[in-house]
Amino acid sequence: MKIKLTFAILCLGYLGYAQNKLESYIQTGLKNNEVIRQHNFDISKSMYALKEARALFYPTVSLNGSYTKAEGGRTIDIPIGDMLNPVYSTLNQITNSNAFPMLENQSVLINPDNFYDAKIHTTMPLLNFEIIYNKRIKTQQTKLQKIELEIYQRELVKEIKIAYYKYLQSVEGIKIYEDALALVKENQRVNQALFKNEKINRTAVLRSDNEVIRIQANLETARQTSNNARSYFNFLLNQKLDTAIETDQSEVPPIEVLSENTQNREELQKLTQAKEINENVIKLTNSYWLPKVNGFADFGIQDFDFEVDKQSRYYFAGVGLEWTIFSGNKNKYKLKQVEEDQKKISSQTDNVKQQLLLQFHVSQNNLKSALEQFYADKNQKQSAKKYNDDITKLYKEGQAIYIELLDAQNQWVNAQLNTNISLYNSWIAFAELERANATFTFN
Repeated sequence: MKIKLTFAILCLGYLGYAQNKLESYIQTGLKNNEVIRQHNFDISKSMYALKEARALFYPTVSLNGSYTKAEGGRTIDIPIGDMLNPVYSTLNQITNSNAFPMLENQSVLINPDNFYDAKIHTTMPLLNFEIIYNKRIKTQQTKLQKIELEIYQRELVKEIKIAYYKYLQSVEGIKIYEDALALVKENQRVNQALFKNEKINRTAVLRSDNEVIRIQANLETARQTSNNARSYFNFLLNQKLDTAIETDQSEVPPIEVLSENTQNREELQKLTQAKEINENVIKLTNSYWLPKVNGFADFGIQDFDFEVDKQSRYYFAGVGLEWTIFSGNKNKYKLKQVEEDQKKISSQTDNVKQQLLLQFHVSQNNLKSALEQFYADKNQKQSAKKYNDDITKLYKEGQAIYIELLDAQNQWVNAQLNTNISLYNSWIAFAELERANATFTFN
């Protein structure tokens, strides 16, 4: 039976109860994956960086203290004696007393000796555009980290689904080979009995023995392939590699509508976020033209010889202004670099849009091809089963030779294997399409 699939619709749905098990495994993988944990650490780090950027708007308060002991060095000479002694001498003569003593010139150390200063120093930005744009950039970088996490999660979901379908494929392959082994062993028993009764020659017995050996080898290969598939699936779930996997199979894959949705891919959101970050970097670079205004205030005590009195207390406050007038054009050239980055991001966005659209169409076409192959193999399986039943009946009646029986049985086994392969290849193709379309919904 041939099925026609249109361009925008017709793809695989979910596997019923089997999908419930798969959904549970997906949640386990998302919970246990170490790379996701590392991404969460990066997100937490970005959140703390954002809080740090917000903290720059608040005042900074510190307790500062100093004590100085000095001797020697530069001094300030004060000729107080030369200035006042003549006046004092005249006053003493007028008053006929010594009420005004003679003074000596003073020499004061520039470095304060036995002097302490303890204060609470407070600073706060009043106008600083660098802080404003820095906060915006940190906020967007946090969003960017979350988008990168979603990208990895979608890729992990796809890998888990594909690994699950390959394991189901290997398990079903083992069952097919086990049934085939039972069939060829029965042929071996029948041929040995017929040979003893001299109804067939030894060639049929040897051929049936070889078939048993061949199927046994294929069965062992299938088991090892299944073990490898199980180990890889458990690896993705970050659990012991030999952990048993619960499975359910579905005979016919259901179909549901799936329209193109690549414009909502996280890869494009990531580029959009990068563009917004770059725009704020441009504004941050341009902010060097704008002034910076800071306020400060000191409240403390200072005096000599550790004395504390009313005169020791003081406060000192003010406003500072910094306005860059010329910096050798370094900010101009830095701005040019950021503008080139902006052009690069725009070019990447256009290219990624085309890549994602191409990925969707290729995945959709692969799914169509896989479904066509599945239905063709399914029809071949039905024909092979009917043919094998007819030849088996004729062989038991003595109307067909063993080579014909063997050919019919091989066709039947191969048809089952091909149908099994194409069935789960369809589910794998659906997982690829789901990833290309970003339609998986996270809880």
